[in-house]
Amino acid sequence: MAKRPGLRNVLGQPSWRIATPRVEAFVTETGGHLGPVIFDRRGKKIAPLSVAPWAEEDLDRSTPAIIRVLRGDFFCMPFGGNESAYRGERHPVHGETANAKWKFESLDEDDAGCVRLHLALRTKIRPGRVDKYISTPADHDAIYQRHVVSETSGPMNFGHHAMIKFPNEPESGVVSTSRFVHGQVFVRPTELPANRGYSILKPAEEFESLERVPTTTGETTDLSRYPARRGFEDIVMLVSDASAPFAWTAVTFPRQRYVWFALKDPRVLQSTIFWISNGGRHYPPWNGRHVNVMGLEEVTSYFHLGLAESVKPNPLSQRGIQTSAYLKPSEPLTVNYIFGVVAIPPKFDRIASIEPASDGIELRSSSGAIARTPIDLKFLTSAG
Repeated sequence: MAKRPGLRNVLGQPSWRIATPRVEAFVTETGGHLGPVIFDRRGKKIAPLSVAPWAEEDLDRSTPAIIRVLRGDFFCMPFGGNESAYRGERHPVHGETANAKWKFESLDEDDAGCVRLHLALRTKIRPGRVDKYISTPADHDAIYQRHVVSETSGPMNFGHHAMIKFPNEPESGVVSTSRFVHGQVFVRPTELPANRGYSILKPAEEFESLERVPTTTGETTDLSRYPARRGFEDIVMLVSDASAPFAWTAVTFPRQRYVWFALKDPRVLQSTIFWISNGGRHYPPWNGRHVNVMGLEEVTSYFHLGLAESVKPNPLSQRGIQTSAYLKPSEPLTVNYIFGVVAIPPKFDRIASIEPASDGIELRSSSGAIARTPIDLKFLTSAG
């Protein structure tokens, strides 16, 4: 059954709604930001994604569209700040896909109750087409996203920009990931005091564990437990093991008794960026109030610098780590990504592994507790 829904104003932005008995989600017309999203909508009503505190404020005209809309998760192409032009291309922060207006194509519900929204965008800075498909099966607490990039050519970096809002309690969430082969703090301070911003992690430092990451004080800090380090803004990047059948990132909320998880194909989305945003920006519209948020961003990129830095030789690409892909008109790029939530039993402390299970996945905790949820893992490597 095809539908043509009208836009509704949701937290300051015209948005499309998709819903099943278990999930309700909104997608903004501007930038295609997916949020808010409510899981288990007849039970706990879990809303794990953040929405910027200025969402309904009257901001300065110079504020970029992406900052005005900022919420949930969105697809970035090219990913990053894009301060440097690349061969005459000057892209906005995180690209047109996160800033421009998307066009409605269809909203369908199949016989099994799976709802799928299809949007499209014609990019102008580098002409091409991006199709956005967002679906949620009737019996899953999960969102499936597919972006298909076509009718364009040349090198490109890209990624997803999911932002998790943590409860306002120190260390209320426990972050874990599948195996990573390289971990590194951003190569320079994420923020500078001269610009009314503050960072605490030691630039360019490499690490093997989230639990021991060097800081500018000479000590180490544990990035796996958050909120922490109030007053600072930091970025690190983890390079996923590309030989794994899939890679994952997750946050366990023991007191709230659920896990947020994300799944990807690490051969398409090579790395994970942690944007740790806890009140370290004091310039408008941030003004020190964007707190308890962690971006868990699945990318193929050289940190968050942008297109020019990601496609040119850089310290990661020189190590053989993919920081961009070459697009061809005859070979559309398909980027698949799943995120969702699952209820957890008592004593479930942190995720040690996520494994395939019958009709889904099994989440195993360090304590030995187990949770399961239905997921279509084949989606990660399918072309649609």
